[in-house]
Amino acid sequence: MTQADKILYTGKTHVTGGRDGAARSSDGQLDVKLSPPGSSASGTNPEQMLAAGWSACFIGAMGLAAQKLQVALPRDTAVDAEIDLAVKDSSYFLRARLNVSVPGVEAEVAQALVDAAHQTCPYSKATRGNIDVVITVV
Repeated sequence: MTQADKILYTGKTHVTGGRDGAARSSDGQLDVKLSPPGSSASGTNPEQMLAAGWSACFIGAMGLAAQKLQVALPRDTAVDAEIDLAVKDSSYFLRARLNVSVPGVEAEVAQALVDAAHQTCPYSKATRGNIDVVITVV
């Protein structure tokens, strides 16, 4: 395990029932019903949760990059994430697309922010080399 100088936060959850179950955080702030992707059952699924978490983290990393580049990151910066649960030869895998909108920022600057964020975002680091990821400035 990689050594850390400091632990900033530890997210703790308890999940029961897998994709047909429930997830609750230790502090009670997250309390969701889980359902399989594409089903009509109420609840969310792990792919949606990954998409939301990665998007939020990515925008945070863009904010840090904007500070370093001395650029104002617009409040309406957005990431539309798509996480595919796929199968090939009976083997399941994930792949991702992040479509990033940085309104009012020049295309070259927006691309620089996205490139820097992808290098520093912990979700990007965790998935790098493990799943196919396409990031597009829209």
